[in-house]
Amino acid sequence: MITLAAHDDKRPFRQRRLLHGMIVAYTVLWGVCAFSPWHRSDWLLENLLVFISVPLIVYEFTRRPLSDLSYVFIFTFFCLHAVGAHYTYAEVPLGAWLQGELGLGRNHYDRVVHFSFGLLLAYPVREVTLRYARAGIGLSGFIAFTVIAASSAVYEVIEMLAAMTVSPETAFAYLGVQGDVFDAQKDTALAIVGCIFALMLSRRHFRRGNADVATGAMR
Repeated sequence: MITLAAHDDKRPFRQRRLLHGMIVAYTVLWGVCAFSPWHRSDWLLENLLVFISVPLIVYEFTRRPLSDLSYVFIFTFFCLHAVGAHYTYAEVPLGAWLQGELGLGRNHYDRVVHFSFGLLLAYPVREVTLRYARAGIGLSGFIAFTVIAASSAVYEVIEMLAAMTVSPETAFAYLGVQGDVFDAQKDTALAIVGCIFALMLSRRHFRRGNADVATGAMR
């Protein structure tokens, strides 16, 4: 059974088989994507997110573990990011195929990942606030929304600074604007829309499990 945010999951790491499988799968995928990426300097810039986030997630697991479902969402997002980093977001073959099939004006893979950022990570953020910050249903949803919106906007700023400072020659490949001057704003907007969808879809689940979270899950 996959544990949810409302479950009080105290199992040690050695008993969490789903986590073991996701770690192995992501390690293999990341290793494959790290082998001969299309643009090595861009791949390094893209993976700054991984080099910072993965150790933090591991550390937080030892102190504040989350449900299986939250880790499934995090795993899915990082897999999408690994593929985008390998090809550069503007050149991912799947996005190029959709561009040709649907007659789109650009490769929209980066748009999908930004939308997924809000859609997939709102749940883990909300679980943290419910389980460990003792926030209620309404407050946890508001915090999740603000964290996703703010972090998406801040990421766009950091992305720009990193590209121009670390590797100016690959800045446009890294940023993936594809000629759209409003690329950063659209990316942030899609993350916000994804977050809103996630909050709407999980509203009943969190409301139904709130009593468990507020009592046994947070003890």
